[in-house]
Amino acid sequence: MVYLIYFMFSQLIWVLTRAIVCHPKLRNVHIFMSLTDIYFCRQLAKTLAMGQGLAGLICGTAVSSQYLATEFQVNTPMLQSFLNYTLLCATYTTMLICRRGDGNILQILKRRWWKYLLLGLVDVEANYTVVKAYQYTTLTSVQLLDCFVIPVLMLLSWWILKTRYKLIHYVAVCLCLLGVGAMVGADLLAGRDQGSSSNILLGDGLVLLSAALYAVSNVSQEYTVKNLSRVEFLGMIGLFGTIISTVQMVILERNEIPGIIWSWQVGLLFSAYALCMYALYSFMPIVMKLSSATSVNLSLLTADLFSLFFGIFLFQYNFSGLYLVSLVVILVGFITFNAVPTPTVSTDANTSSSPSSIYEESVYENPGATGNEFATEEAAVSIPAELEEEEDVNKKRASDLSMSLGQETFQVGLSTKL
Repeated sequence: MVYLIYFMFSQLIWVLTRAIVCHPKLRNVHIFMSLTDIYFCRQLAKTLAMGQGLAGLICGTAVSSQYLATEFQVNTPMLQSFLNYTLLCATYTTMLICRRGDGNILQILKRRWWKYLLLGLVDVEANYTVVKAYQYTTLTSVQLLDCFVIPVLMLLSWWILKTRYKLIHYVAVCLCLLGVGAMVGADLLAGRDQGSSSNILLGDGLVLLSAALYAVSNVSQEYTVKNLSRVEFLGMIGLFGTIISTVQMVILERNEIPGIIWSWQVGLLFSAYALCMYALYSFMPIVMKLSSATSVNLSLLTADLFSLFFGIFLFQYNFSGLYLVSLVVILVGFITFNAVPTPTVSTDANTSSSPSSIYEESVYENPGATGNEFATEEAAVSIPAELEEEEDVNKKRASDLSMSLGQETFQVGLSTKL
């Protein structure tokens, strides 16, 4: 069964790559793959590999959190988030402090502090609400409703980032969601419907809220990374995330933290979670800059599958062939989504700028321009006018000379006849 699914997956990848590469305009080309095709395939493979690397980091956070909860009865999501934000603050906020000019942290806070405060609040609450949802609803509901982040992301990208999707992108998203459906079906068949059902309505609402908050955070991250700076985004998230998570941790987990029985295993699991989250936050902007927020979240759908594969060996989960089918379908949908670029509507303001604004921009780009240069241009314009006047004078003189020579010739001829 495993070999059959692997063979089907390899054939699907080969057919999809062949369809992408063998464009109708290239049918008369004797070389199978041009340099552009090779570059495109390398970029696609790079995006796929980096996306699955991010999914592996999320798998690391899930496994370490589950070990803390099941083996050591530790359930402190805010403390774990606090460790991640502290690492981000110690690294990237320090880099902003050491910068000079407009990239310095004081200049950034002076212009955009309230935006990053709201973004930090959104990010912290997105991490907290999805963990809190497990106390009220089942794992199946969390896995299904968590996919709500994809349509919200596409809507926000269309509205804020001016991204325009094609039909193939919607088909690819449907493929990925079908893969998630196969994964949930495998969980139900294997009897792995863990979690609580004390208040399903509240739990489902928390999952939907978390998905919407993640979508806002990811779209803001894509905009900041592509237009401003990756270090600025991570530094500000680390700063405000540390402050907000500290306050929330003191309020919500003041009783749970003193009750932790510390050992080297607990410390190692906390460290593994914090490092995986730190690496996830550090590398996600890089992948997002290569692709998009929607593409990154499609690749992260395989994180639950990786956690299941680890759970087969670590927590004795029952294996199902539908897990591999789900993995294949999600990966095919992800490759299909990234095979066709997503165009954006241009909002360049320079096309409607006046000549004066263009002149101001040119002076800004060349601040060494002074009045002497404009005087030189005026002199250069006046020189051709003077030359034209001299040519007119010369032509007039030539015409007068020819007329005088004609009169003299007529007089000489008349005297000869006489």
